[in-house]
Amino acid sequence: MTSPLTTRSEQRCFGGTQGFYTHASRTTGTDMRIGVYVPPHGGGARLPVLYYLAGLTCTEETFAIKAGAQRRAAELGLVLVTLDTSPRGLDLPGDAASWDFGVGAGFYVDATEAPWARHYQMYSYVVDELPALIAAHFPVGERRGIFGHSMGGHGALVMALRNPERYQSVSAFAPIANPVAVPWGEKAFGRYLGPDGGAWASYDASLLMAQRPFPDEILVDQGLADPFLATQLHPEALERAAAASGQRLTLRRHATYDHSYWFIASLMDDHLAWHGERLRG
Repeated sequence: MTSPLTTRSEQRCFGGTQGFYTHASRTTGTDMRIGVYVPPHGGGARLPVLYYLAGLTCTEETFAIKAGAQRRAAELGLVLVTLDTSPRGLDLPGDAASWDFGVGAGFYVDATEAPWARHYQMYSYVVDELPALIAAHFPVGERRGIFGHSMGGHGALVMALRNPERYQSVSAFAPIANPVAVPWGEKAFGRYLGPDGGAWASYDASLLMAQRPFPDEILVDQGLADPFLATQLHPEALERAAAASGQRLTLRRHATYDHSYWFIASLMDDHLAWHGERLRG
């Protein structure tokens, strides 16, 4: 049984509706906040849905406000779903001590270590609970895609690679491609998942891709002026993994672009068209 939605706001946008909502999550044990853009559509329509996973410090509003996605989503008939990047309001020890761990930094994993395990279940929330909630309250069909930025790019790739039957398309902007080998991933995985490297590997897109490719092509865009490129992102790990498994991968590098939403907005039409082609057939 899905939880009811509390409407925080709804506005008309390119003929559709951009809404922001709150619901009580059984997975995280907290209230979770989501954003949903529903494009113009006829009565009885069931539309493809595209989930966006945001990066460190972001909320369910960041993408909706900054990415400029609604106009093209309206043209393509895509429902856009955004979500918060962690549970909030728990006041767990150390959950707000740094910007790259805890609040706003759930890393889209199911935590196994105390005190995080009870609430930081973002993987299951995105893969299981959220699609059921969206299907119960919005005019969506069975076809869904997923994409994201940075920490969210990591999450999107991992979820698609682990659940190819649930997602028909996947793409990423500047993803943390090999989190087991970079400081952001080591910090988050060590605290959420403990010292077991095997548990870490199940949330690393490069390691997963090297074992089993996603059935369709994957699109990744990376800015070459990104300050996190060398230390945290490692897109070349995806290329090595794709070569090992035969994954069809389009990895585009863009001179002068950084890690910001200016980069994301510049390529948003490309990504929405990519997903629209696959989700609408």
